[in-house]
Amino acid sequence: MINVAVVGLGYWGPNYVRILNQLKGSTVKYCCDLDQKNLDKIKNLSLAANTTNDYMEVAESSDIDSVIITTPLNTHFKIAKDFLLHDKHVLVEKPFTSSSEEAMELIKIAEKKDLILMVAHVYVYNPGVQKLKEVITNKLGKLYYIRAERLGLGPIRKHANALWDLGTHDISIATYLLDSMPESVTAEGASYIQEDVEDMIFLTLNFPNNIIYNIHVSWIAPEKIRKTTAVGSDAMVVFDDVNKPEMIRVYDRKINKELLNSTPEYSDHQSIVNIGDIHIPMIKQSEPLKNQVKHFLDCISNNKKPITDGYEGLKVIKILENAEKSLKNKGMRIVCR
Repeated sequence: MINVAVVGLGYWGPNYVRILNQLKGSTVKYCCDLDQKNLDKIKNLSLAANTTNDYMEVAESSDIDSVIITTPLNTHFKIAKDFLLHDKHVLVEKPFTSSSEEAMELIKIAEKKDLILMVAHVYVYNPGVQKLKEVITNKLGKLYYIRAERLGLGPIRKHANALWDLGTHDISIATYLLDSMPESVTAEGASYIQEDVEDMIFLTLNFPNNIIYNIHVSWIAPEKIRKTTAVGSDAMVVFDDVNKPEMIRVYDRKINKELLNSTPEYSDHQSIVNIGDIHIPMIKQSEPLKNQVKHFLDCISNNKKPITDGYEGLKVIKILENAEKSLKNKGMRIVCR
């Protein structure tokens, strides 16, 4: 039985408590939050859990094996470090830390103490994203480009811009799909609602093999859109996380490059553009957050390396830092190092 603490009971924290209560092999021993109202609400979800406003009380408890941290970004490093130093396994919400230096320090502590350190890049545990990776690898041929959109009307954040809040998801998806780091980054955006907090951003990641990965994120858009489109030499695919019954659509469409200059007649373009069937594969639905928690517990039980370990979290933070630098320099291309 793995005894778990949840620190931070705002939006995501109660979801983690709910899931841990559903899973065999884990017990919620402590719930921690600075707001007493959040602690009072959580008692309805986990009657057996102890509650406290002081996370160090939890870190020092011998009853705790691991912690899930769902507090604001600027607190992640200190709280995660204190739990690691007290020999607890750690799952920390995205973004991992505020800087790559902080991320590397946490990784070193976890390695020294042989502890599991995992970052909550929840979309990696989404069955639709996993199918998307499979399709890109096996169906698309040579990958040309990928475009991601994460748009909606709110919620508006005060302490992080849309890049760090929304873009983190799509950056983690990008590194998962392509198994690599981009060679360079450019970002442009604007602060329409709050001063110096960009709420609309266009981000472009330039990956090896001339693969362009474009990401558009915004809190001020008329529709909720969670869509990723990948285009290759042999086929195309769309992942739509809003359309759950048809999360993946594979399009048998391509350009016959060898016929491109074979005819001067515009009417012959149909011989150049191949439009075939649309395939909607069956995807077994499961809750990504629950998949993520199960993976965390499995890594603890079997001493396994998490799919989204500290180094994967570090990759995303480095990309965010480079994108932030480009954003502040009006879209300057930043070489990733």
